Formats: sequence, C-alpha cells, structure tokens
Amino acid sequence: MRHGKKFNHLGRTAPHRKSMLSNMATSLIINKRITTTVAKAKALRKYVEPILTKAKDDTTHARRVVFSYLNDKDSVKTLFDEVAGKIADRPGGYTRILKTGNRLGDNADMCIIELVDYNELLLGDAPKKSKTRRSRRGKGGSSKSEEAKAAPVVEEGPVEDVAEVSEEVAVEEEVTPEVVSDETLAEAEAEVVASSEDVVAEEEVAIPEEAPAEDVEAKAEADSKEEKDTEEDDKDAEK
Repeated sequence: MRHGKKFNHLGRTAPHRKSMLSNMATSLIINKRITTTVAKAKALRKYVEPILTKAKDDTTHARRVVFSYLNDKDSVKTLFDEVAGKIADRPGGYTRILKTGNRLGDNADMCIIELVDYNELLLGDAPKKSKTRRSRRGKGGSSKSEEAKAAPVVEEGPVEDVAEVSEEVAVEEEVTPEVVSDETLAEAEAEVVASSEDVVAEEEVAIPEEAPAEDVEAKAEADSKEEKDTEEDDKDAEK
C-alpha cells in the first residue's frame, strides 16, 4: 500500500528513480537545458535545486556531498567552477520550465527545463517594472496633481535682497529721455562738415609736374655723347 506517499513515483522503483534523476541533473548542469516530460521536470526541479544551493559553498565537504548525488566528476567540476558563480546572487529558483506541447506517440506533456541564468534571450528582453501610484480621488484630483507638477518651482530669497532689486528696477525705469534743441543740432552738423573738409584736404596728394619735352631731349643727347666718348677712349686705349 502507498499510504501517505504523495510524491510522484514516475512509474519506477526507488533505485531506478534515483538513478534517473541523477542522470538528468548531470545533463542539466553540463548542457544547461534538457527536453523531458512535465512530470519528470517537476521531480527534477525538487532534486537539483538543493544541489545548486549546496554548490555555493565551495568546500571539500560540499563537493563530496554533491558528488554523492550526481556520481559524475565532470558535472561536479562544471557546477562548482562555472555554474556556482552565475547563481551566487540568486536566492533560489535556479530552473525554469517552458512547456512545448504534447508528444505525438503517447500525447504526454513535454517541456524544456533550463537554468535561468543561462537564457540570454529572456534575460535581455526582461521588462523593467515601473512604479505607479493610484489615487483614490477622481479626475479632478488627478488634474490638480498634474498642475502642481507642471508649475515651476520658485526659490524664495531673503526679503532685503528682493527690496533692493525692486528699487534698482524702479530707478532704471524712471530715466527720462534728453531733450535736444535746434541750436545743438546745428552745431553738431557744422562740426561734421568741418571734419569732412579736413579729411579731404589730407587725402589730396601733390602731383609732380611733368618736365618739358625739350629738357628730356637734351638729356638724351648728352647721354649719347658721353657713351660715344667712352667708346672712343676705350678704342684708343686698346691701340
């Protein structure tokens, strides 16, 4: 009789069941995910998660205890060297079960059981939770809160500084425009005209007078005579 035996025996004897779960746990640690039935995945989750918690304490005693459940050196090494670092900050819930439908032969519920920290697709697409507050008031209360948020915040300064600033602004506003008479306008125009005449006088440059044509011809004849005399002196010297 099976009185009080509420866990799933999976249709196997105790030694067979223990060996099967040990092999499945070894495959899960090495491959990070396996495909099996939903019933076996639920039994495996209860079997392997205490082993993963034990692996967080990397001691000789912990390694021996884990080896007594897995009976595989490679899986123990992978668990303590690789997996333990990934799950160090997670307080339980190391595995995830994803249902994939029914099997064709016997219509059994199939699923994928995997280690949570090794599914990069689900880790990257995890939505960030946004904190929202609900008010018990109606629309009027929400509109008032929005107006309060939208209103600019004005920092209050000392009263003395505000009074000084207001006095300065009043003094600037009280400045009256100057009245210009006709006599001052006439004097300003006369000064502008005189300054413009001085500038024009300074810019005028004396143009040199051209020499008469007769003086130019006389200079040219004198130069040609000098050249001939020098040539004759050179010839006499050579002779």
